[in-house]
Amino acid sequence: MKHLHDVIIVGSGASGSVIAHELTQSGADVLMLEAGRRFSAATFPDNELDANAQLMWNGGMDASRDASTLFIRGKVVGGGTIINQCLLDRFDDIALDSWRHQTRMDFFSSDQMALHYDAVESHLALHHMAPSDWNTNAELYVKGFESKGYGWAPLRRGQRDCGSGNDCMTCLGGCPRASKQSMLETFLPKAENNGLRIESECTVREVVHGPSFVTVCGYQRGQPITRYARKVVLASGALGTTELLLRSRLQDRLPALGQGFYCHPQWMTVALFNDRVDSHKGAFQTVKSDEPRFRAAGFKLENVFAGPIAIGLLKPGYGLDHQRFMRQYRNMACIEVAVRDQGAGTLRLTRRDRLEIDKPLSDVDRQTADHGNRVVVDLFQTLGAKEVVTSPLQIGLHLMGGCHIGQNAGDSVVNEHFQVHGLPNMYIADSSIFPNAPGINPSLTIMALSQRAAQHILRDCGATVVQQQPHGVSA
Repeated sequence: MKHLHDVIIVGSGASGSVIAHELTQSGADVLMLEAGRRFSAATFPDNELDANAQLMWNGGMDASRDASTLFIRGKVVGGGTIINQCLLDRFDDIALDSWRHQTRMDFFSSDQMALHYDAVESHLALHHMAPSDWNTNAELYVKGFESKGYGWAPLRRGQRDCGSGNDCMTCLGGCPRASKQSMLETFLPKAENNGLRIESECTVREVVHGPSFVTVCGYQRGQPITRYARKVVLASGALGTTELLLRSRLQDRLPALGQGFYCHPQWMTVALFNDRVDSHKGAFQTVKSDEPRFRAAGFKLENVFAGPIAIGLLKPGYGLDHQRFMRQYRNMACIEVAVRDQGAGTLRLTRRDRLEIDKPLSDVDRQTADHGNRVVVDLFQTLGAKEVVTSPLQIGLHLMGGCHIGQNAGDSVVNEHFQVHGLPNMYIADSSIFPNAPGINPSLTIMALSQRAAQHILRDCGATVVQQQPHGVSA
């Protein structure tokens, strides 16, 4: 046998990077394997098309079985934190109470999770977006909300000395200023300083659990590789982690594997105005809905926009009508509806050995989306839009489930110590363990759960863990 690592981590996103930091800080020998390439602030693609092709699985075009939904996930060192907006919200009591009720695990509470939120936030530069950060799209959003008496709030974003000027939307393809608090700029450098080794462009295909060590097999730039560790952490997200366990032929041992897949289905509505809006300039996400009626109804409204390629895909049709629409790009405002998904999907491997995402939209979720879209159309009409187009394209963001956490192996995959049931040397703390959709951006909670999981891993290795005391929400 070649070198036996203490821990191998598969995936370098919000979960894997936080765990790597915690373990290496305690002196563990950790190897991280990542399917994507490594970029830096200076080398990220400089256009939308190349960013999709180089930073995302399948060019950002993973489709559901019925092709009704497109799912977006990162394939790059830093994972999804490279291609998201780094919006960092703690879960509210609604989300945590539902998890505690479903899993019967008491640590899903605001008080207990605060310990872990505090710990990860202490490593992040956090900024509450102020009116000085707003662009015209945000101004229209707030004006519409206030005219209807809807509650709104500033977004909290991970960023340091952004000085974004007119091209904040570039961050969707990797931040060129090293400002956005992605894993590449926060937890990974600290872990590497403590000895973490990262092997990029390495696709793991199988994990074999043994009584004293785990074997990890895959390919790196087309060449087969095998690595060994006393313990392994799977941190490739809902699709990646579930697929890896399916490929490792664990379905019979774990009957819940691949069940309970969720996302936050989203629809974008574009409004055309007579005056310039320039939604593509400046900090294009700065405010959010904070309306109890929307939360109770199961949706939120997001202040968003997209590059011309994405906007072009949103508009049905082609030819002269599509050209007329796109010529008005600078006059477009946009609000997105994001639904708290209720209808669970299933992940499985086909006979052709491909991951199949069976995720039809339930009647309840469709009704929720229609409700939210009607609210958006009404808002834009109140603001005087000359034309309002709700795109039929359904986008699946915040992919969750497939290996959800629970008390026993009959109806869950991971136990309260984040170990795979019956496989004590294998851990998961990424979004695949989510028992349901929270209706809130999951990034910060993935980090918090991973910080908790790292404590369990260290205890299992015989290390002393210092418990952090809560000190409230970071500014």
